[in-house]
Amino acid sequence: MNYLLLTATICGLGSCTAQQSSADVSADRVQTENGIISGIKGNDPDVLVFKGIPYAAPPAGELRWKEPQPVEKWDDVRRCETFGPNAMQKMPEPRDQYTSEFFISADAPMSEDCLYLNVWTAARSRKERRPVIVYIHGGGFVENAGSISMFDGESMAGKGVVFVTLNYRLGIFGFFAHPELTAESVRRASGNYGILDQIAALGWVKNNIETFGGDPENVTIAGQSAGALSVNALSVSPLARGLFDRIIAESGACVLASSFGGTNELSQAEASGLNLMAKAGLHSLRELRNTPARELQKLMPRGIGLVVDGYVLAEPVPETYSKGKQANVPLLTGWNADEIYSDTTVTLEQYRAEITDRFGAEAETVLGLYPAATDSEATVARRKLYSELRFGIQNYAWARMQSELENAKAYLYYFNRKMPAVGEMKKYGAFHTAEIPYAYDNLSKLDRPWEPADHELARTMSACWVNFATNGDPNGNGLPSWPLFRADQGLTMIFDTTSEASEHLYHDALEVFYRQNKPGN
Repeated sequence: MNYLLLTATICGLGSCTAQQSSADVSADRVQTENGIISGIKGNDPDVLVFKGIPYAAPPAGELRWKEPQPVEKWDDVRRCETFGPNAMQKMPEPRDQYTSEFFISADAPMSEDCLYLNVWTAARSRKERRPVIVYIHGGGFVENAGSISMFDGESMAGKGVVFVTLNYRLGIFGFFAHPELTAESVRRASGNYGILDQIAALGWVKNNIETFGGDPENVTIAGQSAGALSVNALSVSPLARGLFDRIIAESGACVLASSFGGTNELSQAEASGLNLMAKAGLHSLRELRNTPARELQKLMPRGIGLVVDGYVLAEPVPETYSKGKQANVPLLTGWNADEIYSDTTVTLEQYRAEITDRFGAEAETVLGLYPAATDSEATVARRKLYSELRFGIQNYAWARMQSELENAKAYLYYFNRKMPAVGEMKKYGAFHTAEIPYAYDNLSKLDRPWEPADHELARTMSACWVNFATNGDPNGNGLPSWPLFRADQGLTMIFDTTSEASEHLYHDALEVFYRQNKPGN
């Protein structure tokens, strides 16, 4: 059953009731299409917080590996004061630079019944129609949740945005494909349940966010890492068209086929599903659905992801981008200076040999762009190179390809601030995910020896994000000028202790990588 069609129908039937309710937004009473909810005031009493709002029915039992289904209506006021259960995942294990703040709380509930979202708003009337940001969390499609403190929306709500976070199915529950699942589906598709959840959440936002003072015609989808891969998929999915108006993508994309972050064909994903079932000693879809969630969770390997299923994704993402058929909406995207960290060392000779093997006729060009004269310099240069090859080139290419659309707007950034740390933690620099507490002005949620420059950078980045969500342009009074991206200029906003737009340090290298990987090569 198609969730989006159903929600549209429900919204249509319930719109008169919603319109007859008070125009006020209060913590005590907000009308949604499924029933009335109440929330709480934030630490800032001007911000109202509504946690754990169900946007789809619990995807358990017979609904395990089904499209998200509509929520049953309720009669009494539903108290939405605590986060809903997190999606099934491994218990959090802080590692390296990723301290406990980057993960779900170890004592938080976890369940297949996980399809909940959270809303922060400072609006007091539905007539305000504030811009909306729907933030989709990362975590490799296997971990994390919308309840993590770094994604807290209070600060952004205080700046004029209605901020939404959500949970979606992860791992084997969100991205499992199998021939029997494909056969039972009227769409003849399986594998992208987590993305379908995100689409259902966007449908809920479209139908309900006005009652929180948000503008359903001004929705920005934002995400980082796997969240950025998600918004990349949403940018080409026919099911998501009309549900968003702008995109923010941080450190993740799959617009080029030969770089990190691709998709699987349905047949490949189904074969993986069969192998997984055999590994578990199970023989049918019925047995899989009867297996306790905790047991299934133990089977899930890392590396699961998007499936070209002919429904959510009609074709590989790079193919859609090569045709210029992606959503033509304003884009703000970028990546961090130290996305990849490894203690692996290489000699100068090993470095040169690896680059020669990887780049062939263009090896000397690349070596000139990532120069090294000693073994220690070779180790650093290699690390920088692979940050660009795994992350940078994808977001660079996305901005480049988006900028070539008619009347398109694309803004590119490079996060270069080495997050303050002590001891061994210093070595990680501007690591993968480090920009999040700055972009959403949540430094207070992370225990680091912050300096005044960090607070100023958080003010600058969050203001840019709010401006972009408001009108598709990050520029504003008191902010550094951020020009539109054009490939022939390569002007990129460099976020650091001093932020300014300039040609990217590795612009020439990124152009080499783009030429090697662009569609048609």
